[in-house]
Amino acid sequence: MKKERDIEKSYTTSEFVAKLRRLADALETGSKFEIQIAGERIYVPVRAEFTVEHEREGAEEEIEFQIRWTND
Repeated sequence: MKKERDIEKSYTTSEFVAKLRRLADALETGSKFEIQIAGERIYVPVRAEFTVEHEREGAEEEIEFQIRWTND
């Protein structure tokens, strides 16, 4: 079993765009998506679920693009 982890990593605009583009390409071709975050390589399966979340608290707003799956 993998140890628990909760990491938030900031990227430059060009790095973020490149990651989104690779994700879109994987979705369009029906392939798994691989991404490295803070030194750990993550493999996102094709069966993953995708959601978009919007939060507002006072003057601060946030949009999260979420990818969720269960490791069997």
